[in-house]
Amino acid sequence: MPITSVYAALVALLFFGLSVRTLRLRRTLNIPIGDAGDQRMLRAMRVHSNCAEYAPFSLLLILFVETQSAPALLIHFLGLCLLLGRLAHAFGVSRERENYLFRVTGMALTFTALVGAAGYLLAKHAWRA
Repeated sequence: MPITSVYAALVALLFFGLSVRTLRLRRTLNIPIGDAGDQRMLRAMRVHSNCAEYAPFSLLLILFVETQSAPALLIHFLGLCLLLGRLAHAFGVSRERENYLFRVTGMALTFTALVGAAGYLLAKHAWRA
């Protein structure tokens, strides 16, 4: 079983949890669409959306790295950066009194996975040429 599939499953569970949290908040606040000017709703929506924006592309790049016979340790490193990055970001941005350390750390880890995977793929391609 490819390593990336484990991280894809874990990130999918995180995404599911964020989805359920957003839906419950919508029901609690009686907000069928948008954020209605409520900061809690806006934060829940942005955490959920941000995960949807970064996770799929990052996972795809990590999978491409894995198909290039990259070392397992690198795949785990990239997968953990993505997973921990998404968790840290979700935790930080979800707080009304936001601690920016979690947001910044979350994005730094996510970007490490994204740029690390892209860099590996480009380097691998350059050395083949």
